[in-house]
Amino acid sequence: MSKLTDVPKRILIGRALRSEKLGETLLPKRIALPVFASDPLSSVAYAPGEVLLVLSVAGVSAYHFSPWIAAAVVVLMFTVVASYRQNVHAYPSGGGDYEVANTNLGPKAGLTVASALLVDYVLTVAVSISSGVENLGSAIPFVVEHKVFCAIGIIVLLTLMNLRGVKESGKLFAIPTYAFVAGVFIMIAWGAFKGIVLDESMRAPTADYEIKPEHEGLAGFALLFLLLRAFSSGCAALTGVEAISNGVPAFRKPKSRNAATTLLLMGALAVTMFCGIIGLAMATDVKMAEFPAKDLIANGVPVGDDYVQHPVISQVAAAVFGDGTFFFVLLAAATALVLFLAANTAYNGFPLLGSILAQDRYLPRQLHTRGDRLAFSNGIVLLAGAAILLVWLYGADSTKLIQLYIVGVFVSFTLSQTGMVRHWNRHLRTERDKAKRRHMIRSRAINTFGAFFTGLVLVVVLATKFTHGAWVALLGMVIFYGTMSAIRKHYDRVAEEIAAPEEPGDDSVRPSRVHAIVLVSKVHRPTLRALAYAKAMRFDRLEAVSISVDPAETKALQAEWGRRGINVPLKILDSPYREITRPIIEYVKGLRRESPRDVVSVVIPEYVVGHWYEHVLHNQSALRLKGRLLFTPGVMVTSVPYQLASSEAAKQRAKKRQEWNAPGSVRRGPVDRRPKEPTGKA
Repeated sequence: MSKLTDVPKRILIGRALRSEKLGETLLPKRIALPVFASDPLSSVAYAPGEVLLVLSVAGVSAYHFSPWIAAAVVVLMFTVVASYRQNVHAYPSGGGDYEVANTNLGPKAGLTVASALLVDYVLTVAVSISSGVENLGSAIPFVVEHKVFCAIGIIVLLTLMNLRGVKESGKLFAIPTYAFVAGVFIMIAWGAFKGIVLDESMRAPTADYEIKPEHEGLAGFALLFLLLRAFSSGCAALTGVEAISNGVPAFRKPKSRNAATTLLLMGALAVTMFCGIIGLAMATDVKMAEFPAKDLIANGVPVGDDYVQHPVISQVAAAVFGDGTFFFVLLAAATALVLFLAANTAYNGFPLLGSILAQDRYLPRQLHTRGDRLAFSNGIVLLAGAAILLVWLYGADSTKLIQLYIVGVFVSFTLSQTGMVRHWNRHLRTERDKAKRRHMIRSRAINTFGAFFTGLVLVVVLATKFTHGAWVALLGMVIFYGTMSAIRKHYDRVAEEIAAPEEPGDDSVRPSRVHAIVLVSKVHRPTLRALAYAKAMRFDRLEAVSISVDPAETKALQAEWGRRGINVPLKILDSPYREITRPIIEYVKGLRRESPRDVVSVVIPEYVVGHWYEHVLHNQSALRLKGRLLFTPGVMVTSVPYQLASSEAAKQRAKKRQEWNAPGSVRRGPVDRRPKEPTGKA
């Protein structure tokens, strides 16, 4: 069975890597950019469209506010990037927002940030994949007709790619990410050249359409609310910025400097692309509507349900390059692909954060374990499962999913920057060097502005998106918070319960006697081996116990016992209801009541078989009994194996696999602290 599972595993994710190879998986900046920044870079494919969709509620006349909204998003982006550059220098261990909040604001704030980030990472995968499927579906009808199935298939494919390791997946993702960035910059440059230098008129496919406003003549508070809602939708361009601060350990040395440089480069690219697409959308008269079937008017009539509304970036590309041209097709393909790969930001952030939370005992310890390819495999699989569930529940509809988006990320932004302010305040109280103090005061000012601005945006997001689906993200945060709190309480309770006392206790005091019981069904080789083992252990008291289910078989056992002259007392327990487990449990409990300071050792003969189907035919009573005895204090259970002939086949199979890493091997703790295996044949 191990061979059957190992072969496909190696085909899918590759050969297992030794622990000392971890340094070889670290990322240079050119690979780290597409790995950690693919989410904010790709969000420019849908963030401008979200802005125009919201503004369309008030009609085309509201579109002239879009440059101001873009300017506000740009200011926010640079504020967040500048703030996180302080984070990666101050906290390079990879805890990111969680570590900052936990250290400076306390465990509750840290757990709130962790809950927000985990929800945001799951939503990143769901939104990116769903948006990519919709972009691809405009060219391939099959994808639209089966978009849930296609989205789940792509999530599975991305999961396998990430299970192969961070560096290997990064190389795969670098080409489409850089192709997308290059395509957008070429489109912006060519569009600017045609419009400014050549003075050509560029018209989007929807330029001649009209928009039927849902609410005409908005003014005052209603208009302000609409603009704030459009701004909050445009803030989707900022999702994923925090992933770099969480992924600092994955960078090559000097880690903090490389991470800070990557952050700055990512911010500059995202801002330029976002503003360029908004500008070209205005220049080419792109029209978008929240409900295009009835709100988009062509030749005086609604376009109808058959109309497919293409994203803003596709319409701008058609206006600049021409519909169906080489560059149009290239950018469309790169856009769809990079949206799929944008989920990779979450695939790197979620498992790493899960590992840190597991180390702090807020998540199961298995999430702290590295897999065969030195990636946090359990975290990757957990993320994929949660994203698949979300895609299935929301039908892979990005418009519905995006309403849940960015709440979590701005919760983490705000608490993280507030924590950084307290971090600088604490250090300023003790620092006397004037140059360092000036640097700290400047950093504190940046983080203070970041905390204020992101907190303001969080209020806006909650106010404008709560009834549109943001409450689901908040509910997810509450569920994560409660679950992690419960896990921590469990681990703390267990640690307290099993802690070694300073003074000798019952666990360290030698028991007065050990009463051993050998379970017997018949007199055969396994029974004789178990009896021989029990005698060799020199227990204080030894007896054999058998359950009387069939009187004839019991008499035959007693006769055979006497004929062989076995010098171990044989005790027969009656079982009128033909049960095996309960009489033994009651007998053992009775011995414990009679002598509480005695330990009862139950010796069970077991068959060792070589085929999976033989396990079904043997040892079932022993398994049930061991399961029950686990809950009986003062009882030790010992299995005495007896190898059947078929076990030799399993032994030979194991010998052939000796060069393979055993599947499911437990790998715990930091890799560099694990003892190295002796060198030998690779």
